[in-house]
Parts: sequence; structure tokens; C-alpha cells
Amino acid sequence: MSSTDFLVFYACVLAVILACRCVPLLTLGGRELSPRVSEALGLIPPAAFAALVANDLFDPATAPDPQALLAAAVVLVVARRTGSLIWCALTGMAAYALLGLAV
Repeated sequence: MSSTDFLVFYACVLAVILACRCVPLLTLGGRELSPRVSEALGLIPPAAFAALVANDLFDPATAPDPQALLAAAVVLVVARRTGSLIWCALTGMAAYALLGLAV
């Protein structure tokens, strides 16, 4: 790939990323969203987090890691009690690290 091809590709990717991130902000700025839309948008971060975790926990190519499964169980308890994505992430990292030291 020549440098010109790379720059054209980079410019196209940059334009698409900017359009996907900026156009909704500009078109919806100042508008009040319906409660259903706000609720649906609020579910995106936990769903993305759950997809990343599930992908690592249940990889069909490898056997399940008991340490990771136990840390995920701890995170599940924290998620049910707090409902906070940041506390889930912090607890998961701490539980996995502590379990790694214990083993």
C-alpha cells in the first residue's frame, strides 16, 4: 500500500468516524429524548461490558478459567447490589488480581 493510498484510506475512515460520532450530537443537541430511548441508550455500556466479559469467559477454543469464573461471580454480586458499571469493572480487576495471588 502506497502512502497516497494509506492517506486516502485514513481520510475516509476519519470522515466516517466523525460522521458517526458528531452527526447524532449535532442533530439531537438540545432535544429531549423520550424515556424509552433514554432507557435504551443507558443499556448500551452494560451490554458492551457484558459482551466483552462473556467473550473472554466462554471462549470455545479454550477451557474456562476457574479464576476468571470466580471473579465474574464476584462481579455479578456487586452488579446486583450497586448497578454501577465502574464498581463492576474495579471489583472484577481486584478480584481477578487477588485470586491470582491466592493461587
